[in-house]
Amino acid sequence: MKILISADMEGATGVTWPADVLPGTPQWERCRALFTSDVDAAVRGFFDGGADEVLVNEAHWTMRNLLLEQLDERALMLTGRHKALSMVEGVQHGDVDGIAFVGYHAGAGMPGVLAHTYLANQITGVWLNGVRASEGLLNARVAAEYGVPVVLVTGDDVACEDALGYAPEARKVAVKDHVSRYAAVCRTPARTAADIRAAAQDATALAVRHEPVSGGPFGVAVEFDAEHLADASTVVPGVARIGERKVGYTTGTMYEAIRTFKAVTTIASAAVEEQYG
Repeated sequence: MKILISADMEGATGVTWPADVLPGTPQWERCRALFTSDVDAAVRGFFDGGADEVLVNEAHWTMRNLLLEQLDERALMLTGRHKALSMVEGVQHGDVDGIAFVGYHAGAGMPGVLAHTYLANQITGVWLNGVRASEGLLNARVAAEYGVPVVLVTGDDVACEDALGYAPEARKVAVKDHVSRYAAVCRTPARTAADIRAAAQDATALAVRHEPVSGGPFGVAVEFDAEHLADASTVVPGVARIGERKVGYTTGTMYEAIRTFKAVTTIASAAVEEQYG
């Protein structure tokens, strides 16, 4: 049995504000250990439950945040950027039985600690077939297209509530309770590690591949905080303006949908200047 862990940082234990997750800051350096602790607990829990292989895919920012030397020696880690499926890279090869979303967060326009969808600030909302979408929802739909169920979700309480909509049977662990975008009531790493490990062990039983689910076509709408970002995004083939600050596109598969979304966010990110974004 092989488990893929998609590891993001905003939903990690103790993380509450931007400096905690921005590479190069002293707070990021500190929080890397907390992030690694969450992921390591999931790795150990999956092996406790009978997994034969656990691959960790780094999914935050530069995708070079986890401390490899602090992970269980049985784990494998995929680190670095520019991967075909980004946050869920590895799910497409036909050998993954279940996927875990560790350190996840709510989506743009939702309440939640550091809530966003791919871009930290510029996106104010994403919708998939009319439903407001978090990274969790988007990635779960990609995984479903390859027959892989989401078996575990960790993050703040809002991220866990969001997961009820896209992975109702998955085990969920809230490592903190949302107070505001930059504040949370946090549990200690000793407690969250124990909770995540126990949940991962239990979640291993849910790691059963199913028939691929297409569910297409997929209509995606992306709303930005500035008009020029919507205009810039239309350079991506198939993407069109559907509002003053909003673009949309339709694809036949989630593979195409997430790849186009990645292109849209890359273009929009490059169109932001430092002071007047």
